[in-house]
Amino acid sequence: MSVHGEPYIPASESPLELTVRVVVVGILLGILMTAANAYLGLYAGMTVSASIPAAVMSMIILRSLFKEVTILENNAVQTMASAGESLAAGIIFTVPALLVIPNLWDEIQLLETTIIALLGGLMGTMFTIALRRLFIVEEALPYPEGVACREVLVAGEEGGEGSQAILYALGIGAIYGLVVKGFQATHHTVEVVVDFIGTKLYAGVDLSVALLSVGYIVGIRIASFIFLGGVLGFGILTPLYGLINGWGTEASTLDQFKNLWATQIRYAGVGAMVIGGLYTLWSMRKSIMNGISKAIKPSANKDEELLRTEIDLPMNFVLSFCGVIVLVTMLFYWWQTGSLILALAGAAFLAVAAFFFAAVAGYIAGVVGSSNSPVSGMTIATLLFTVALVWVIGDLMLGLSTPTLMLSTMLIASIVASSAAIAGDVMQDLKTGHMVGATPKVQQTAEIIGVITGALVIGPTLKLLHDAFGITKTACIREAAQTGRNCDNALLAPQAELIGDIVRGAFVGDMNVQMILLGVVIACVLIWLKMPVMSVAIGIYLPLSLSVPIMLGGILSYFAFRSAHLRIDGELRDKPSKEAINAAKDVENRGVLIGAGFIAGESILGVLVALLIVLEIDLAAIFNTGTLNNSFSLMFFGWFTLVFIWLATRSLPNHGNLLTEFYTVLKDVLKKVFNMMKIGKS
Repeated sequence: MSVHGEPYIPASESPLELTVRVVVVGILLGILMTAANAYLGLYAGMTVSASIPAAVMSMIILRSLFKEVTILENNAVQTMASAGESLAAGIIFTVPALLVIPNLWDEIQLLETTIIALLGGLMGTMFTIALRRLFIVEEALPYPEGVACREVLVAGEEGGEGSQAILYALGIGAIYGLVVKGFQATHHTVEVVVDFIGTKLYAGVDLSVALLSVGYIVGIRIASFIFLGGVLGFGILTPLYGLINGWGTEASTLDQFKNLWATQIRYAGVGAMVIGGLYTLWSMRKSIMNGISKAIKPSANKDEELLRTEIDLPMNFVLSFCGVIVLVTMLFYWWQTGSLILALAGAAFLAVAAFFFAAVAGYIAGVVGSSNSPVSGMTIATLLFTVALVWVIGDLMLGLSTPTLMLSTMLIASIVASSAAIAGDVMQDLKTGHMVGATPKVQQTAEIIGVITGALVIGPTLKLLHDAFGITKTACIREAAQTGRNCDNALLAPQAELIGDIVRGAFVGDMNVQMILLGVVIACVLIWLKMPVMSVAIGIYLPLSLSVPIMLGGILSYFAFRSAHLRIDGELRDKPSKEAINAAKDVENRGVLIGAGFIAGESILGVLVALLIVLEIDLAAIFNTGTLNNSFSLMFFGWFTLVFIWLATRSLPNHGNLLTEFYTVLKDVLKKVFNMMKIGKS
């Protein structure tokens, strides 16, 4: 591996990068990864960066077919493939909302979905190129998934145990996904609600090794804040609201609890994310303005005077391309709404909003990773401003119909969400490229190819998933009233449901203002406490069951790192030795590789199962497999968790015992918590 801070491939060397084989493999993987992340996002309500799974698959394919493959070729492939999956994140949080809102879409519209994806994806890519030097070179933001992807690429380049670990994890993740989603041999979620002193208490966990891996990769800090939001929403706010206002008339106690959370408490997460997004913009104002000024300031240097690793796409090309995108956006709005005035105002607003939210997304991804970048939160913040714009121009000035007003709002929000989603991914990829020694303009070209690929794929993918499962319970139930389809396995798409409810409520007058204001208050308190408001807000409006495996993964990462410190230093110190830190880094790198394989395996199997459903191939019926009860489902998930621990901790120094180390680490944590409480009381 290269010395820290230096690229793996020096600027003086010029190995192959964007070759024909790279473009072909990148497009094929882009199709696969776009579909995989679309499924995961609609199923779980959150997405993970596909850069690492794409890098894994790239190495497997290229090195199986060709003798000599450069690390920069692998990097270009993962760049193209991950662009499509991140674009999918922006689309799945918004476009399905058009199915939720009555009288807009009855099914996925392929042409409109493709245009939205192209405009948002290309706009986000262009805006982010202008900020590359500021965020990656000058501020040197960490970009955790970009760094992890670099480790994967280097492991593949150097061969050995690292590449074998990825393959093992990929196979194990695929097996788990096949058993749970294909054969339906276990429950994918275990939940229970109990009555307690006049109210109800909830406990639940989503049995997903992919989410467990996400928690390990992002670490204990971010995982704990997401979990804190879940506990606040499910453990405090929902029981209190139910105690005061009642629980509804649903058939089961669990349905009563979840419906109350979905229709009331989740809006507190909306309010928190609006304030969090605005606060993020304000706190970054100097960095954003600095990036803009440096992007548009003419440079005295020519491309040939720059190092190969510092040459971006020409800024005049980037700015001209942005102008063309804004013009096409205006024409698209005009076509969809029939109002030139509203189209002009919408395109102008979108150009400003898309740039700022692309900058915010790029910055946040640099701190917490693109998997945790709150794209949906930024979309909701944009949504509320868009509602005001459309209401003033479309309703007060032009008197357009309510469906047209809602459609106009959703089109703007969809493009902004796509722009923000792609921005975080572009920055992660450019960080990886910066560390491995890629040529920025070549990698940016690969990003553009990947965006176009993803835009062409996402529409058919959404249609496939909607035909197979039904996208959102609301849309599926509405369709079931006419066709009688089964909605038991409908994909939740929680953000799309939420966004659809907000838009409908804004224009028909039943928006849940009280809970949104509660979220505003919560966000202000979090800001005052200097806590990451967006992470907590995400936890409030996502089901707690999804936060639990993420938190478990974060705990496992902390336990593994501290075990490495303990084995090297012989004790747990507040400031571990350099040798202990290096040992923990080895454990972290291996855990990232294992987690990447688990994520790729389970997600890809989810898409394959969807294909089988469309083809009317029911594995559970063919093989006559039953479904284990909750206890055995938990044991099955626990077994794979132990496998994950075993694989991830294989790089620990040999002397030591995991069970005794767990006790020692736990005792150390409790001691620190106790000391913090004593300080707070003194």
